[in-house]
Amino acid sequence: MKLVIAMMQHETNTFSPLPTDYEAFGRAIGFQEPPSGAAVIEALGGTNMALAAFLDLAREREAEIVLPIAAYAEPGGIVSDEAFEAISERICTAVAEGCDAVLLDLHGAMVVQSFDDGEGELLRHIRRIAPETPIGVALDFHANLTPAMVECASVITGYRTYPHVDMYEAGERCGRLILRCLDGLARPRMTWGRLPLLSAMLRQSPEQEPMRTPMAMAVEAEASGKVASASVFGGFPLSDCPHVSLSCVVVDEARQNGSANLCQSILSAAWREREGFVFHPEPLEQTIALAKDIEQGPVVIADYGDNSGAGGQMDDMTVLREILRQGLQDVAVGPIWDPEALAAMQEAGIGAEITLEVGGKTDSPKLGIKGEPIALSGKVKTITDGRFCLTGEMMAGFPVNLEGSAVLDTGAVEVIVSGARSEAYSPDYFTHAGIDPAQKRYLVIKSRQHFRAGFQGMAREILMAAGRGACREEFDQIPFKRLSRPIYPLDPDAVWDPTHSI
Repeated sequence: MKLVIAMMQHETNTFSPLPTDYEAFGRAIGFQEPPSGAAVIEALGGTNMALAAFLDLAREREAEIVLPIAAYAEPGGIVSDEAFEAISERICTAVAEGCDAVLLDLHGAMVVQSFDDGEGELLRHIRRIAPETPIGVALDFHANLTPAMVECASVITGYRTYPHVDMYEAGERCGRLILRCLDGLARPRMTWGRLPLLSAMLRQSPEQEPMRTPMAMAVEAEASGKVASASVFGGFPLSDCPHVSLSCVVVDEARQNGSANLCQSILSAAWREREGFVFHPEPLEQTIALAKDIEQGPVVIADYGDNSGAGGQMDDMTVLREILRQGLQDVAVGPIWDPEALAAMQEAGIGAEITLEVGGKTDSPKLGIKGEPIALSGKVKTITDGRFCLTGEMMAGFPVNLEGSAVLDTGAVEVIVSGARSEAYSPDYFTHAGIDPAQKRYLVIKSRQHFRAGFQGMAREILMAAGRGACREEFDQIPFKRLSRPIYPLDPDAVWDPTHSI
């Protein structure tokens, strides 16, 4: 048995001003360009990711493993044509050399310069080369499912958690179904559908309603054997393209009538509660004032508006500026992306007293946001290479490369400054820099939901802060131009007709 296993992961925020080039797909995990072969196994083989599950299943079968590329970039702006072509060429070349199946760890919300559906385009290329070869795809929970993805893949499975702590399991579910195909035990077929619904990411978690019920329906149907697999995708609302939606895909080994009924029932459950997918923000000043009144920490203040995990720059200083204005003490913040400030701190050295402008180095023209740095004075407390592996539930074992980091201690606030963007999934982002997050009164993290995997257990309170940035949840403030309309909640009278969408 010969298996081609590959990764192409990017969540594209079309409002982000940061373009994504080929080198970005290696830089995030410490490579100058995306790795292949043994380097993939060394970097990602022991992680809690779908790719690692594919590798483990292949080893169980003593299969020949071909690893043409593992391309992973931090979420950001539109992917260059050159990057997409280079990645897809590596994968397609491996498939063209012959294999029994293809297993792909993809995201599902990649937008490229010349087309909206990066994953669908990749799958079209592969299907032209190998029209009969089984193709298994594991997708992120925030995938925007498309006809091309479903038509060209044999099996699609998705993460069921947010924070995403079941990436490995999603890959395992996908891989086992593909192996059943190769064993002649299954001929999977997929049924899918989507809603005209732009769901706020802060209202998507399957741990709470309105997503809890649709996801539970999918999990129960698969666990009971009614279908081979069922996945619900919250969608990624910050990709301004026609296929943005909340969607569902059901995999059936015998093409039973129940697959369409299940898909329709799941989508109907979500549509009935569509108002619940709308996020209603709290004024920032009010959030910080509430934090100030909480006497014991750690209090996590999550700046969801500027989060690299959804394509943000990680350098908007709106939330920190309000924290300083209201006089909060014993605060740890980070990481803030600012290579210029980091270089100044590295040059000054540990123990140096320094004054510099931190953050606010980038603008977001599509959103009319101008970067505004903050002048900070303090002591350089620590300097690191910014490399460590995640130890929490989410992406356990994943190699983080901040391209250097340093801590500026102003007395009231300790600010972690980094050379690369990365969302703080776990306490490792603080401990690697010498900060014990459990001992701080306030932790300011640029994150929307993933931080909960590592911080919820230690936090006395969690507050969501409405900062500025490319990851805001206030859809009426985002200049969407290419969504399929009508779509709820931008169009309150939007209608879903299940007879035409399954």
